[in-house]
Amino acid sequence: MMAVEQWLEATPVIVIGALTLLLMIGAAFVGSLARGRLRKGKSGDGERNDSRDGYVVSAVLGLLALLLGFTFSLAIDRFEARRTLVLQEANAIGTSYLYAQLLDEPHRSRMSQILLAYSDNRVALGTADSNEARPLLVKNDRLLVELWAATAAAFDAVKATPFANAVPQAVSEVIDLDAKRKAARHARVPNVVFLMLMIYVVVTAGMLGYVRAVSHRVVAVGFLFVLKVMSLMLILDIDRPNGGGVRESQEPLVTVRDTLHAQPPGMFDRWR
Repeated sequence: MMAVEQWLEATPVIVIGALTLLLMIGAAFVGSLARGRLRKGKSGDGERNDSRDGYVVSAVLGLLALLLGFTFSLAIDRFEARRTLVLQEANAIGTSYLYAQLLDEPHRSRMSQILLAYSDNRVALGTADSNEARPLLVKNDRLLVELWAATAAAFDAVKATPFANAVPQAVSEVIDLDAKRKAARHARVPNVVFLMLMIYVVVTAGMLGYVRAVSHRVVAVGFLFVLKVMSLMLILDIDRPNGGGVRESQEPLVTVRDTLHAQPPGMFDRWR
């Protein structure tokens, strides 16, 4: 089971979709052959049995749709959580940068440069694939250490003022959101759920082939199979924040990064 789950994690979505479609076609063909052999020579109540079997297939397809919908809802919830955290992190970085402008030199320039580098790295990390993310994560953690070290040095200079707690609180929010975003990217729909869905989809195709005589309705059944596989592929893609095509937008972070680059520390000294 672990090997299958690892295979699902590492295999591209398009390959999983193509394999599932082939298995569905094969299952439907086997079901159609089984129908022909088991009912060969039988007559009389065949129409009544077809009607009863049709109810069974309808129920199975309805349950499959429910399972796909439920799994899609789980994946979308996790996607929305990741998207919300991007906005929250962008706001936290922007707030920390503004608070840093209230510090005296060299603390102001030091913290501003670290926050600029951190925002650049976060944008790159948000759009990186799994293989590209590792060095960016190392740099991310190093910048957080440098940011907190700079905050500690700045706090020593302002700890006697009412403003003293504002900077550490803003920076700690940035660090907390870093941890939340990492956790959100690991909060995935379990691979065993996708494995069960694939098995259920293939078994359903076999039942459909047995009951509905797929050979007589190739086009209609083919469209049904493709739609089911596309639904499964979409859910898999949404649930892969580091490797899928559907990813949370990094636009809030990009906007904050561009704003920080356009507003160097000296820009706020006009009336000081």
